[in-house]
Amino acid sequence: PQKLIADMDKRVRLPGMMNSWGYPIKIRLDMLTTGIRTPVGIKIAGTDLMQIDKIAKEIEVLARDVPGTRSAIADRVVGGKYIEIVPNRREIARYGISLGMVQQVIRTALGGMQMDEAVEGRERYPIMLRYDRPFREHVTDLDNILVSTPNGAHIPLADLADIRIAEGPSMIKSEDARLNGWVFVDIEDRDLGSYIADLKEALKTLELPAGYSLKLSGQFEQMQEANERLKIAVPATLLIILTLLYLHFGRWDRTILIMLSVPFGVIGGVWWLWLAGYNLSVAVAVGFIALAGIAVETAIVMLIYIDHEMREHWPDTFEKLLENVRHGALQRLRPKLMTVSTIILGLIPIFLTDGPGSDVMRRIALPMVGGMVSTLILTLILIPVIYAVYMQWKLKLPNKIERTEQ
Repeated sequence: PQKLIADMDKRVRLPGMMNSWGYPIKIRLDMLTTGIRTPVGIKIAGTDLMQIDKIAKEIEVLARDVPGTRSAIADRVVGGKYIEIVPNRREIARYGISLGMVQQVIRTALGGMQMDEAVEGRERYPIMLRYDRPFREHVTDLDNILVSTPNGAHIPLADLADIRIAEGPSMIKSEDARLNGWVFVDIEDRDLGSYIADLKEALKTLELPAGYSLKLSGQFEQMQEANERLKIAVPATLLIILTLLYLHFGRWDRTILIMLSVPFGVIGGVWWLWLAGYNLSVAVAVGFIALAGIAVETAIVMLIYIDHEMREHWPDTFEKLLENVRHGALQRLRPKLMTVSTIILGLIPIFLTDGPGSDVMRRIALPMVGGMVSTLILTLILIPVIYAVYMQWKLKLPNKIERTEQ
């Protein structure tokens, strides 16, 4: 997809327009939640649209110089063309015409007046009356609109009002009862977090007038909300796992020993993320949460079988302790290999598809694949070793060298 996007981005160029590539559903959701249709958006809030437009253009120039910017364009707040009809109250009063009568004539001639309603079955259509197009097509044609006076005379609208073309806002945006201007920024080959940090540094050089403010929006806003949730979800997940382990085993030593499998899995997940060039994201965090549960489950099974050997053959020497640990670990070698192989083989198809949502699923699956590899190696080696060292210290068993000397 990235190669296709790069090729299309070079070929599809329109003056004054920017390209923002993504899946239609995702872009639509972004627009519904934040109003921004690019990964990063900057909202300028203030009181004057002309000043907002000026600030937006300055931000557009600054954003283009930030490394990783594919395109940046400010939404033009001003630039719309309007026909203004400004009544001349003195002339209107001189002819004995009311301002409401002039407005009524303008509304009828240009906008139209509903005279009646046509009924066809269950459908109703308004019947509108207004000037034909040739009489209202140009601004100069509006000068000839006639306004009736009380004595029956007809006065051209040009004698009663000033008609001119004026510039104004093409669209007015507002948030929190403040006028807004938006800058759309699309990025490439960079993670959102580091890009936002560089963008903030660039925006620090911008001097804002009093009463104006900036706000970063788009996917960055969603990322902040997700990070706040993850700050609660990740510790809560680990706490729940820790509590359940303690309730099951009733001993802190076993609980802590099993929880050591979590960092073992994280090591592999981080390495695989680095090799794939993925950045930390919400999807990656979800993958690590799933990995924590699988890693703990494999460590539990390993520890249960070692404890079973210890209960069946209680050691009185270090050699017997090692024999119990080896025998219990070997019993779980084949099941653990089968478990890891099944999980990895089940996740491989995710990396072979390019459909909608595949990017997110890959970032969820990759930490699990890498974590299962490191968990397999480290759990089979380090958990038995740590268990043997701890039990030797707890039971105060002499090691082999000390027994030989005795």
